Amino acid sequence: QVQLVESGGGLVQAGGSLRLSCAASRRTSSSLRMAWFRQAPGKEREFVAAIAWNGVSTYYGDSVKGRFTISRDNDKNTVYLQMNSLKPEDTAVYYCAASPSSVWSTGIASRASGYSYWGQGTQVTVSS
Repeated sequence: QVQLVESGGGLVQAGGSLRLSCAASRRTSSSLRMAWFRQAPGKEREFVAAIAWNGVSTYYGDSVKGRFTISRDNDKNTVYLQMNSLKPEDTAVYYCAASPSSVWSTGIASRASGYSYWGQGTQVTVSS
């Protein structure tokens, strides 16, 4: 079992930046594939970014490519999402997810069904 706790959400103006953190209750170096998803009101959950257990491979959703960066610090059991050039359409609840599988492919990494553990979410609101 893995508990995930997100932090770092808040209100920011368009063009601003935020960094989200996801702290895991067990060693993230234990082959955990990690990801961020988001869900806006009335919309389906959307893939944002994923990172392999060793940080070597990353993958991004098209809507955030070039603006968001996912990273991890396995010594701190934490995954980060640096969000720059934020837009009002980035407004959503952001969820951290983890999978005990070290298997990596972009298809697997971007599907919510590929993750067993989820955090409670953190709200990000971008004002225009």
